[in-house]
Amino acid sequence: MDLNSASTVVLQVLTQATSQDTALLKPAEEQLKQWETQPGFYSVLLNIFTNHDLDVNVRWLAVLYFKNGIDRYWRRVAPHALSEEEKSTLRAGLITNFNEPINQIATQIAVLIAKVARLDCPRQWPELIPILIESVKVQDDLRQHRALLTFYHVTKTLASKRLAADRKLFSDLASGIYNFACSLWNHHTDTFLHHVSSGNEAAALNSLERTLLSLKVLRKLTVNGFVEPHRNMEVMGFLHGIFDRLKQFLECSRNVDTDTVFRDKLEKTIILFTKVLLDFLDQHPFSFTPLIQRSLEFSVSYVFTEVGEGVTFERFIVQCMNLIKMIVKNYAYKPSKNFEDSSPETLEAHKIKMAFFTYPTLTEICRRLVSHYFLLTEEELTMWEEDPEGFTVEETGGDSWKYSLRPCTEVLFIDIFHEYNQTLTPVLLEMMQRLQGPTNVEDMNALLIKDAVYNAVGLAAFELFDSVDFDQWFKNQLLPELQVTHNRYKPLRRRVIWLIGQWVSVKFKSDLRPMLYEAICNLLQDQDLVVRIETATTLKLTVDDFEFRTDQFLPYLETMFTLLFQLLQQVTECDTKMHVLHVLSCVIERVNMQIRPYVGCLVQYLPLLWKQSEEHNMLRCAILTTLIHLVQGLGADSKNLYPFLLPVIQLSTDVSQPPHVYLLEDGLELWLVTLENSPCITPELLRIFQNMPPLLEQSSENLRTCFKIINGYIFLSSTEFLQTYAAGLCQSFCELLSDITTEGQVQVLKRYPVVMSTYLGVMGRVLLQNTSFFSSLLTVMAHKCNQEMDQLLGNMIEMWVDRMDNITQPERRKLSALALLSLLPSDNSVIQDKFCGIINIAVEGLHDVMTEDPETGTHKDCMLMSHLEEPKATEDEEPPTEQDKRKKMLALKDPVHSVSLQQFTYEKLKAQQELLGEQGFQSLMETVDTEIVTQLQEFLQGF
Repeated sequence: MDLNSASTVVLQVLTQATSQDTALLKPAEEQLKQWETQPGFYSVLLNIFTNHDLDVNVRWLAVLYFKNGIDRYWRRVAPHALSEEEKSTLRAGLITNFNEPINQIATQIAVLIAKVARLDCPRQWPELIPILIESVKVQDDLRQHRALLTFYHVTKTLASKRLAADRKLFSDLASGIYNFACSLWNHHTDTFLHHVSSGNEAAALNSLERTLLSLKVLRKLTVNGFVEPHRNMEVMGFLHGIFDRLKQFLECSRNVDTDTVFRDKLEKTIILFTKVLLDFLDQHPFSFTPLIQRSLEFSVSYVFTEVGEGVTFERFIVQCMNLIKMIVKNYAYKPSKNFEDSSPETLEAHKIKMAFFTYPTLTEICRRLVSHYFLLTEEELTMWEEDPEGFTVEETGGDSWKYSLRPCTEVLFIDIFHEYNQTLTPVLLEMMQRLQGPTNVEDMNALLIKDAVYNAVGLAAFELFDSVDFDQWFKNQLLPELQVTHNRYKPLRRRVIWLIGQWVSVKFKSDLRPMLYEAICNLLQDQDLVVRIETATTLKLTVDDFEFRTDQFLPYLETMFTLLFQLLQQVTECDTKMHVLHVLSCVIERVNMQIRPYVGCLVQYLPLLWKQSEEHNMLRCAILTTLIHLVQGLGADSKNLYPFLLPVIQLSTDVSQPPHVYLLEDGLELWLVTLENSPCITPELLRIFQNMPPLLEQSSENLRTCFKIINGYIFLSSTEFLQTYAAGLCQSFCELLSDITTEGQVQVLKRYPVVMSTYLGVMGRVLLQNTSFFSSLLTVMAHKCNQEMDQLLGNMIEMWVDRMDNITQPERRKLSALALLSLLPSDNSVIQDKFCGIINIAVEGLHDVMTEDPETGTHKDCMLMSHLEEPKATEDEEPPTEQDKRKKMLALKDPVHSVSLQQFTYEKLKAQQELLGEQGFQSLMETVDTEIVTQLQEFLQGF
C-alpha cells in the first residue's frame, strides 16, 4: 500500500465509517476490514491519527483500528503478521513526539504503545524506556504529561506479564529506573504542595495530574518489580515516606470545596497511596513487616480518633479499615499452635501486632466501631423512608465490603472480634447490659445506639455462644421489643428480627420456635416494608436450619405463605422480588406436599411475574427455582400447571433463544422434576423433547441432567417416546461416543471395570428380553468384523465369563446369569463348548442371590419382588414421586426381580437334558468342575 496515494483513500473511507448513515457506514467498515491485512495499512493509520488537523472522530477511529491490529497481526506467528520492517517503522513513529492535544486520543495512543511494548520491549524496542525517561523531563507541559501517561501504561502492561523470564526482565527494568521514578514522583509532589500553599489551584491541579501518574508508575514498580523488596533501601524508603505524604495530602483536602475536579483528583491520589500499601501487603507480607506498626498507628488514628475529623472521607476510611483487616487476618503473621514451628518472620510480625493491639486500643476500636460506624446515618434513614427496597438492597451489601463503608466496618468488626474475642467479649457484654429493658421512643439517639449494639451481638453470634443465654434474652428482652408498634421503634423491630436470624443456627432452643413463628406472622403484617423484608429473611434462615421441625411450623404455614405472597406482590424491585421468591421456595421445599392447599394464589401470579420479568433473567432464574420446588410439592397435581409450565421449560432449554444462557441449568432441572412428577405423558410434554438434540450436541456440563430427562421420558411413556425420538437419540448417542477426546478415552479406560459392567448389562438386557434383535445384531456385527456369527458369539461368551468380576452390583450379576442361561437349551456346538463357563456364572449368581429362609430352613432368591410395597416416608424423607412409583412397577416386571434364578437354572438344565438325552447331557456336565457341580446340586435340591 503506497502511503501517499493510500492516505487519501483511507482517510475518505474512515470519514465514511464515522457517518450515521448506514448506507455509507457498512461499505466503509467492510473496506476497512479488507485492508486490515494489507502491508502499509497501519503506517497510513499512524499518519492519520498523528495529524492534528484532521477531524477528531476520524483520528479516534484510526487509533482504534491500529490498536485492534496490534492484537491480531503484531505477533510474528499471527496469520497475515506485519513485516518486521513495517513494525520497526511504526515503533519509531509512535514515539517521535508526545504532543497529542485530545485527552481521549492520547490515552488510546498510550495504551497501544503499551500493547506493542508487551510484545517487543525490551528486545525489539530497547529505545522505548530511555526515550520515555527523557521525554518526562521536558519542560513543555503537554509533552511531559503525554510521555508520563505513556510511561504509566507501559509500566502497567509490563508488570502484568507472569512468565518467569518476563518477570525477570521487569525486575531488571524496575531496578534500573526506580531511583528516577522516585525522584520524578517527589519532584511533582513537591511542586503540587508548593502550588497549594501559594493558593494557585490551576497550577496545583496540573501538578497533581503528574503526581498521580508518577505514583501509578511507582505502584507497579514497587509491587511487581522486586523479589525481595525489603532488601532495597529505595523501595522501603518510598514506602515509609508514604505516611508523611498522606498526612500532607489529607491536610490539603481540609479546605478544598466538595464536588470539584480538584477535590476528585486529590481524593484519587490519596486512595492510590493506600492502594500501594494494600497491594504491597498482599504480594509481600513479610517485606511489609517493618511497615505494620506505622500502618496500624496511621490507620487507627485517622479512623478511630479525632485526628481524622475534617480531613477523612468515606473511601479513605474504607481503605484504612481494609489495611487493618488485612494485617489482622494475614496468615503469614499467625504463629502455629506450637510456637517453635513458626518462622522467625512470622513471630516478628505477630509480636508487632500483639504490642499494638493492647486492651485500651482494642476497646476503643470496638466501642468506636459500634457507637460511631454502626449507627444508621441521616442519609440511610432518609433512604429507608423514601426508597425502602433500595435501602434493603444497600444493606445486604453482597461483595461490596471492600468499597462500601457499612459492610466494610462490619467485616472489620467480625475479624477483630474473632481474633481478640477474649478481650472484646466482656466489652460487648457490658454494652448489652446497659441496654436492658425498653427504650424511650422519643430518644432517637438511644434507639440508634441499641440498634448498633444489637448489630454487633448478631455479627459476633458464634463468638458469644458461651457468654450469652440467648433463649432467656429472647423471651425476656427481644420478644417484648418486637411487640412495640410505634413507628420510631421500627429500626429496632427490624434489627431484633435480624438478630434472631443470626442466632437461630447458633443457639436457639427448639421449644421456642413456635413463639418465633408467632412473632414472624405478626411482623409480616408490619406497616413498614423494610421490617417485613427483614422478617422474610429470618424466616428463610429459620426453615433452612437443621433443627427445623415441620410439625411445629404447620400451624403457621397458611398465614405465613399468604403474607409472603402479599409481600411478593407489593415489592417492585427485581432484587427484592428475587429475595422473597427464594424465601417462598425455601418454605415450599421444606413442607413439600403439605403446601398444596395454599399455593393457588402463587400459581396464578407466577405467569404474570414471568411475563413482567422478560428483561430480568436473574429474576426468571428465581421463578424457575420456585417452580422446581412447587412441582415437587404438588406432585401429580403439577399437571394443572402445564399451560404455563411447559412453555417456560420450552423457552429456558431452547439453545436458539438468547435467554437460555442464563436459564438453561434451572430450566433443565425444572424439566426433570416435571417429568418425575407427571402422572402421564401429554402431546405438549412429548413435543418439548425437540429441544434435546441440540443440547446433546453441546456435550456440556448439563449432559448428566439431559440423560436423566431421557430416562424420565422412557419411564413415563417408553412406547410413544421411542416411536417418535428413538432414531434421533441413537444418532446423537453415536455422535457423542465419537466425540470423546483422547483425554476422555483415558478417563474411560481408568474406569474400565465400571464401563465393562455397563456394557455387559446392556448386552444382558438385549439377550434376555429381545432374542430376535440379539440375533440380528450378531449377524450385523459378524459381517462388520468379517467373522463367522458362531465365532463372534463364542468370543462374546468367553469375554463375558472372563470379565464377570468387573460386575459388582448383585442385580447385574444376576442379569448376566439369566442372560447366559437363556442361550440354553441349544445344540449349537459353540454354546455347548462354553457350557462350563455359563454354569460357572449361574452358580456365582446363585451364591449372590440365594438366602436362607429362617422360617422354613429352605433357600430362596432374595431379589424376587412379589408385590408393590408403599414405603412409609419419615418426616426427613421426601415422599415418592410418580417416577419412583413407575420405577417400582417396572421393577416388578424386570426378570431380575420376577424370575427365580434357582428355578430358571433348573428349567434350562432340564430342557438341555431333554434336548441331548441323558448320555449327551452327562457328557456336557463332565466339562464342569466337580466342585461347581456339587454346589449346583445343593442349590437345586427340591426340584
